[in-house]
Amino acid sequence: MAYDFQVAIDSADPHAQADWWAETLGWTVEPQDAAFIKSMIDQGYATEAETTTHNGALVWASGAAIRHPESDRRVLFQTAPESKTVKNRVHLDVRVGDEKREAEVERLTARGATQLWRGQQGPHSWVTMADPEGNEFCVA
Repeated sequence: MAYDFQVAIDSADPHAQADWWAETLGWTVEPQDAAFIKSMIDQGYATEAETTTHNGALVWASGAAIRHPESDRRVLFQTAPESKTVKNRVHLDVRVGDEKREAEVERLTARGATQLWRGQQGPHSWVTMADPEGNEFCVA
């Protein structure tokens, strides 16, 4: 049996990370339902301290998700109590092709990513980078 899944990434600022990655991948930030959030507060299931305002909208403070525009693929960014201290065990590969790789590395660097190193295995090469919170990813 196959299962649906999402990738969840711990972050200090899930809304900023969702914005950054949505723009990076050409995905969309999943909207949150302010009326639902308010009803959860009114019913005592949540508190205003669990919310924040992001880009003028009431949202849950602890998470934000992005979605592929044409599928159910989803990445969730969630708050974590600790900061990142070691290399990721799982990372995203942004696959743009050899002919677009350098332009993409330049574009992402201009948007706050950091180039860490370059790798090659046989005919395949990539650039390992870090997003604005230090999470490693590859541009291939």
